[in-house]
Amino acid sequence: MNFYEHTIIAKHDLTSSELDGLIKKYSDIISGSSGKIIKLEKWGLMNFSEKIENFKKGFYIHLKFEGNNNILEQLKEKIKLDKKVIRDLVVKYNKLDLNNEYFRSNQYEK
Repeated sequence: MNFYEHTIIAKHDLTSSELDGLIKKYSDIISGSSGKIIKLEKWGLMNFSEKIENFKKGFYIHLKFEGNNNILEQLKEKIKLDKKVIRDLVVKYNKLDLNNEYFRSNQYEK
């Protein structure tokens, strides 16, 4: 199993229930494919430095998880079809940094 960080940028006009549904959807994909979510960070609503698809801001969600390539393929497939997601990024690590939280929004603190 490998360690990954997956950052998702969702549209800014989502309701809190839609945002929670989005988090649950991708968490279930990871958990359902023998993966393990180690940490979930909701960074909140942030402005972009440049417009992305005519959006000026978006909700940032950051997942740290342990999994395999099968999970990555499923995530990539689902995100491509999801109209609520503007961008995403997956980074592979040898060891995850669980101590530092670079963005913290008190509104979405878990």
